[in-house]
Amino acid sequence: MKVKVGMDRRNFISTSALGTLGVAGILSSCSGAGQKRNEVNLPTLLDQAPDGRVLKAGLIGCGGRGTGAAVNFLDAGPNLQITALGDVFQDKIDNCRARLKEEKNIEIADENCFLGFDSYEKVIDSGVDIVLLCTPPHFRPIHVEAAVNARKHIFMEKPIGVDPVGARQVLASSKKAQAAGLSMVSGTIRRVQKDYMETHRRVANGAIGEITGANIIRNGGALWYRTRLPEWSDMEYMLRNWVNFCWLSGDLVTEQFIHEIDVMNWHLGKNPERAIGWGGRQRRVSGDLYDFFSIEYVYENGMRAHCASRQINGCTNKKVEQINGTKGYADAAGKIFDLKGNLVWEYPFPAEGDTTSEWKVTNPFVQEHINLVNAIRTGNPVNDAEAQVNSTLIAIMGRISAYTGKDVTWEELMNSDLYLGPKVYAFAPVPGITEEIPLAGVPNTAG
Repeated sequence: MKVKVGMDRRNFISTSALGTLGVAGILSSCSGAGQKRNEVNLPTLLDQAPDGRVLKAGLIGCGGRGTGAAVNFLDAGPNLQITALGDVFQDKIDNCRARLKEEKNIEIADENCFLGFDSYEKVIDSGVDIVLLCTPPHFRPIHVEAAVNARKHIFMEKPIGVDPVGARQVLASSKKAQAAGLSMVSGTIRRVQKDYMETHRRVANGAIGEITGANIIRNGGALWYRTRLPEWSDMEYMLRNWVNFCWLSGDLVTEQFIHEIDVMNWHLGKNPERAIGWGGRQRRVSGDLYDFFSIEYVYENGMRAHCASRQINGCTNKKVEQINGTKGYADAAGKIFDLKGNLVWEYPFPAEGDTTSEWKVTNPFVQEHINLVNAIRTGNPVNDAEAQVNSTLIAIMGRISAYTGKDVTWEELMNSDLYLGPKVYAFAPVPGITEEIPLAGVPNTAG
C-alpha cells in the first residue's frame, strides 16, 4: 500500500492565507466559562412556511441527498417550485426528474436541465430565487460564492468545505450575503430540531451547571462505494465514488460526523485551541479515507471533549451526544441526568399520530426549508453559515491531526493554505490524487 508524499505538517501551515481575510476574530466565540449566563428562549418553529409569491429554486447536485432536499423544499409550504437542475452526470439528472415527477408531479423542462461542471452557473442564471447546493462538499465554496454574487438565497448541505481555504471562502461569502440581505441556511439539522433545541435551551439555562466537557460518538456500518468501470476516467470514478475520497468528502469525520460535532460545538459555544487525533483504516475497500477516528479537543480553560467515529460493518453501532456539567449531564437528543445518573428530565415526545401537540418534532430536513422560506417571505433574513463554518473547521482540524499524527492548533488551522483537489475540472486524469491512504507520522498531501 502506497502512502501519499509531498506535504508534512510544517508545509500544511502557511502564514499567508489568513491575513487577507482577517477571520480569526470573527470565528472566535464571545461566550465562555465564568461569564454571566443570558436566559435562552426557544424560538417559534412554524409547521410550514407562510404563503406568498412563488419562489423558484434550482437544485445543484442531483444525487440522492440533493433530490431529497428538493422534495423537502417543496414540502416546506405553498407556492414553492423547483424549476432548474444541474449536475455533471446525465443519469443523476434523469433520476432526479423521475423522482420529482413520481412524488410531486413536477416536470422540469429540458431547457432548464443543465449538464457539466459549469451547470451551477446556468442554474443560478435561470431565473431562480433560491439555490439548493447539494454537490459533494469540495464544490460548496465556489458554488456559495457564485450564488451570493448573483444575489440568490441559499440552502447549503453540510459540510461547507473539505479544507481550511474552502471554509474561509464560505465565511467570506456569508458576510457578503448578510450585507446584501440574503438568507443562508445550512444542512446541520439538529439546530432546527425541536427535541435538540429544547435540550440545548435547558443546558444553556443551567440545567447541568457549568459545562465541563463532552463525549461524542457516532459508530455505524460501512458506507456505499462504487467499483471502477474500465471506461471511467479518474475524475468520473472519483465523482461517482465521491464519499470515499478526501478531496471530495473531507473524510467521514467531516462529511458525516459533522452532525454530532456541530451539536457539541453548539453546546460548548467556543472553538477548541488544539486537536489531538488518531485514526486508521481496517476494512474500507475503496478510496483514500480512514474508517475510524478518535479525537480529543482541548479548550482554553483546560476543558476537553472526546469525539470518536467508526464506519465498519459487524461492530456495535452507537450514537452518543453527551454534554457534561458540574451538576449533571445531558443527552443532547432529549434527556438530562444528575451526577448519579438519575434521569431528571426527558423531552415529552407526543404519542404517535398526534400532530397537534406543542412538542411535535417537525422533520428537520423540512424545517430547514420552512425557516429559509419564512425568512425570505417575511423580509427577516437568517444566516447560520458561521456556525457551520466553525463546525466544519473543527472536524477538519481533527482529521488533519489524525492524518499527520501531530497536534494541530486552531491558530495553525486558521493560517493554513491547505487546499484539496484539482484546480481544473474535466473528465480526464486527476494529477496528484490517487487511492493512497494517509499514514500518521509520514508526510502526506491530504493533511
